[in-house]
Parts: sequence; C-alpha cells; structure tokens
Amino acid sequence: MKFFIDTANLAQIKEAQDLGILDGVTTNPSLMAKEGITGDQNILNHYKAICDIVDDNVSAEVIATDYDNIIKEGEALAALNPKIVVKVPMIKDGLKAIKYFSQKGIRTNCTLVFSPGQALLAAKAGASYVSPFLGRLDDISTEGLQLIEDIRLIFDNYGFETEILAASIRGPLHIVNCAKIGADVITAPLAAITALLKHPLTDSGLATFLADHAKANQK
Repeated sequence: MKFFIDTANLAQIKEAQDLGILDGVTTNPSLMAKEGITGDQNILNHYKAICDIVDDNVSAEVIATDYDNIIKEGEALAALNPKIVVKVPMIKDGLKAIKYFSQKGIRTNCTLVFSPGQALLAAKAGASYVSPFLGRLDDISTEGLQLIEDIRLIFDNYGFETEILAASIRGPLHIVNCAKIGADVITAPLAAITALLKHPLTDSGLATFLADHAKANQK
C-alpha cells in the first residue's frame, strides 16, 4: 500500500519523506490556505517546492468547475512537473475532463468520491486514482470503510487499473483497516502516519533493554 501525506506543509512533507515510507502528497485549496499560500503564482511555486522534496505523485487540485477551465488549469498544473497528478472533483464536467486528461497521458485523481457509483464512473473515464473520503462519511454515521470494500470489489470484478486512494483518514486504525481491505493508497496527516510507530510494549521493552545495558556497563 502506498503512503501519501495530506498536507501543504513543507516541513511535514520533509519529515515524512525522511521516514523512508512516503510515496506522494495530496493537497487541496483548504490545505494551501492553512499554510498561508495565496495567489496563483505562489500556489504554483509551492507545488514546485513539494515536487522538489518527494519522488512522485503530487496531487494538485483544480479550482474550476466547468470543463474548459478544468482543462486549462489541469494542463497548466501538469506542465509544472511530471510528478503532478491533476486532482479533479467528481462532477459531470470533472468526469469529462478526466477522460480528456487520460487520453492525453495526464494522470488524474478524482476527489470527493462518496459512493461506489461515483468511483465506477471515474474508473470508466480513466482516472489514475479515486479518492473516497472515509472520515467525512463516518461523520454522518455512514461506514466509510464499507465504501472502500465496495469499490475494491467492483474494480477487481472488471480489472480496472484505477487505484483506490483512501482519503479523509482520521487516525492509525483507519490506515490499518484500509490495508486489510485492499486500498491501494492512503493519504493521511503526518500525525496519523507516525502514530503507527507507537506501542506501549515497544516503549517499555526498549526502556528495559537500555536499563539492562546500563547495568551491564557499570560492572
């Protein structure tokens, strides 16, 4: 399973990259705004900076919601760096744009997916990734992980190459459960990823080993 980090914070991206497990980055306008990145040129420069850190797979989201402008923005984003994956919303014009991009060899991430039918349409249009939002479904008392299972079954039934990118991850259990049911990718905050490192028995075991080593060296 691939690990993406869901942020526009360069320090966090570098920290995740240094862990040796990072496969990509997802961003959106909200994450850019959170980092104080405003203005078209500043946003484009920030995407370039992210591409300088990671090896591949930098999802850069279009703002437009009509076909012509989605194409215009998407082509400009893709031209920034071969690592860019154009992030397109699950709307009618977005679906049409995904088909266009797939024919042009531009990778896409279909975002804001909340149903198996939406994921099926995105895969049919040639999306590289579909991003079902687990946490937001959980927030309205709907089982987000069931959506991942349903999409996995559909994609396996028909041999779709589109990868399932589990988004809106809220914690380490989401990550582990996504791995169990066959998500191809998770994108999560750094805190959720690093939480996988932690276990009280690891901490206590290491403390015991170090204490025993210290005692042995005192003799």
